[in-house]
Amino acid sequence: MDGSITIVLDSRELLSGVCGVNDGNLRVLEGSLGGRIAARGNEIRFQGVDEAGVRRFKSMMDNLVAAVRNGESPSPDYVRALAGMRGEPVSAGGAEGGSDPMQEALIRIPHGTGSVFPRGKNQAAYIKGMRGSDICFCVGPAGTGKTFLAIAEALNLVLTRKVRKLVLTRPVVEAGESLGFLPGDLAQKISPYLRPLYDAMEALIPYEIIRRLEDDRVIEIAPLAYMRGRSLSNCMIILDEAQNTTKEQMKMFLTRIGEGARAVITGDVTQIDLPRRVDSGLLHALSILRDVKEIHFSYLHTADVVRHPLIKKIIQAYDEAASPVPPGRPPGPPGGAGNAGGT
Repeated sequence: MDGSITIVLDSRELLSGVCGVNDGNLRVLEGSLGGRIAARGNEIRFQGVDEAGVRRFKSMMDNLVAAVRNGESPSPDYVRALAGMRGEPVSAGGAEGGSDPMQEALIRIPHGTGSVFPRGKNQAAYIKGMRGSDICFCVGPAGTGKTFLAIAEALNLVLTRKVRKLVLTRPVVEAGESLGFLPGDLAQKISPYLRPLYDAMEALIPYEIIRRLEDDRVIEIAPLAYMRGRSLSNCMIILDEAQNTTKEQMKMFLTRIGEGARAVITGDVTQIDLPRRVDSGLLHALSILRDVKEIHFSYLHTADVVRHPLIKKIIQAYDEAASPVPPGRPPGPPGGAGNAGGT
């Protein structure tokens, strides 16, 4: 049975925010729900293919209206992420007894370039895990937002003064090159390893704020080796590229956490650059800590890649190349049927 619904908004500003630039949000909704949407005056009408689609449209519209009322400017990417959270309650403000995982997981950074939102259920669970546990592990391939979301949440905590300090650290492990061949003193040699952390911060807040926070020692970025002997209290600590820690380094890091501190450990177990016969501290920690209820574990997958659409295909290609070819089945030619059309 076909279904339709008309939603009346109480202002042109609200209508404009919900529809997006050139009605871009409505076009994404149409593609997701399979119906037809028309905006006229202060009304938005949806002609769906069934009643379930109408209910889904209503709940997504409730979400968009709530976002605009909260000062957000929902983009087509936001709507795509909302559409990707199928199977989760999406009614805004607890309507119909449900909660809104998108709005609950939204990260609002004071003085930032805009709010950060999860691009799917796994990212929403990751953000929820960071907020609900003192220690959170996040494991996933490149481009899934592991570090970006952790830094966004940390900047929110620092700039709202819920923690006094943000500490960012990484193990200094070469991937095919030696530190000794890099020019400059130790600080200059280490700088390239820490650059990705600055990239994430600069995408979220103006550089001037980063510099001020560094000058006030509110943000500290240092190699993992500099963590030994310290006790870090009332701060957010992020260990990035944790797959390149040794077992001893991981234990050292986890035992630095003091009162009121939170720690997020991120890594990609497919990109371990440690020498052979050296066990990854991340893999070891995942194995021995999995039954500790107070620690949250998030796992992101290729489907969660958000960096660039091609990244998913690149990761899938490498995964398939690493898998043995079944007997009697020769490898396909480069650029097979899945790449038709130059995609």
